[in-house]
Amino acid sequence: MKWILLLLTFNWYPQNNMKEIYRFSTKTNLREWRIVNDGVMGGVSRSNLFIVNEGHGQFSGHVSLENNGGFASIQLNQSATIPDETKYIVLRVKGDGKQYEFRLKNNLYQSVSYVHPFKTSGEWETIRLAIGEFYPQYFGQKLNRPNFNYKNIEQISFLISNKKEEDFKLLIDGISMN
Repeated sequence: MKWILLLLTFNWYPQNNMKEIYRFSTKTNLREWRIVNDGVMGGVSRSNLFIVNEGHGQFSGHVSLENNGGFASIQLNQSATIPDETKYIVLRVKGDGKQYEFRLKNNLYQSVSYVHPFKTSGEWETIRLAIGEFYPQYFGQKLNRPNFNYKNIEQISFLISNKKEEDFKLLIDGISMN
């Protein structure tokens, strides 16, 4: 059984054209990640990130609309160079059927995030997000600027903000490029 799990875990990373950005494991240092919820704007949503027994990251909590709130997120400052031939960010996740956003920043100090929404199915899945479809957003507003077209990443994040009060749970195995 252990061998089957190992094969399934590593099977989604074809060695010839995938470049890993981040992978959760039982040895993950969670202090690398930062929780940023709507409390920064007066909201009361709550979330946490922890490692489940299988070594996946679990981002979960409750989004509240009280006090003009409505989002929860986790962020990681992670530098990665994007090879010229790269077309996709690839997520290996198991969600709860809800929609989430994956976000990129090419500079830690920029206020704009580049956003790509994705819907989860409730099963483990590999989701491919076209890099050229990450659109610029500032405080929830889409900007009239070009989509992500940079050669590096300095921050990645997951966010949930569906304009409704809800519990959520997203298991994350890894993030890569291809």
